[in-house]
Amino acid sequence: MDALFDLGCKPPTTKMIALQVREHGSESLDQAQRRADEARYQEITCRSALNPVKGMPFAWTLNPYRGCTHGCHYCFARRYQTQFELGPDDEFSSLIFVKTNFADVLRRELDKPSWAKESIGFGTATDPYQPIEGTYKLSRGTLEALRDAASPVGIVTKGPMIVRDKDVLQDLSKRTTCRVHISIPTVDEDAWEKLEPGVAHPNQRLRAVRELVDAGIDCGVLMAPIVPGFSTQPAKMERTIKAIAESGARSVGAMVMHLEGGTREHFMMMLQREYPEMVAKYTQLYASKYVPKDYDKRVQEVVSLMRARYLPNIRKRAEPTDLR
Repeated sequence: MDALFDLGCKPPTTKMIALQVREHGSESLDQAQRRADEARYQEITCRSALNPVKGMPFAWTLNPYRGCTHGCHYCFARRYQTQFELGPDDEFSSLIFVKTNFADVLRRELDKPSWAKESIGFGTATDPYQPIEGTYKLSRGTLEALRDAASPVGIVTKGPMIVRDKDVLQDLSKRTTCRVHISIPTVDEDAWEKLEPGVAHPNQRLRAVRELVDAGIDCGVLMAPIVPGFSTQPAKMERTIKAIAESGARSVGAMVMHLEGGTREHFMMMLQREYPEMVAKYTQLYASKYVPKDYDKRVQEVVSLMRARYLPNIRKRAEPTDLR
């Protein structure tokens, strides 16, 4: 009987949403639901889950959500919103697209005889464990599909919620390569409050590292990105690396922030609004996408020194991508 009342109103596709936003603006998305965090969530369907990439340490990426309520001011993924006819500023963190059929589509792709089980980066453009994952469980479904297909994966997140899925991660790790990278750029509370407005406290993320490592999962930490003027002070980097060592992390990587596309515009607007005294220095430091090589070298030297002091036996892991 219920079928008689189902008029086939399925969630729109990504292409349909892009066209609607282009012609009528994001406020025309009247099906996007508001939740307690004041963000709007628009359910959509996707035709593919695996996204091929070049120039990365992996061949494919997976992102069941688009946009992120973590709202990190430095997030490189802000530039992707401009490709979707959306602004890289508030709309990145206040309008989230939820690919409701993502896990099912992924299973079909992994079941194809042509799937060669190439390396996959999961969570490279939006955090798979942002709070809405607690409702939709798309990331858990993604991990289950990867487990069943024994496909290798590297996961990037700032969300302690990942510990919920340690059972799936354990099973996946028994079948293939599974590495978790938890992003903790700094343990400095002032920098955290200024740069990561919607992210769990660094100590919560460190506890998640410990829990995953204790469960036998290959979990490391990425100090990514280290942000000039906010977290580049040697004392802050030392406290961060010491805390990482105490968490039992299996690896550590570090990267200085770079700015391009929509991320640059958003970050510089944030500085102008909240820290105008820093604008001139940033304009000089970021004459291009990257900081000058000598600046990056000095930061990496401090990281290397602290790594040798607190993590003498830990491996240095290459960053899996331009991470948050």
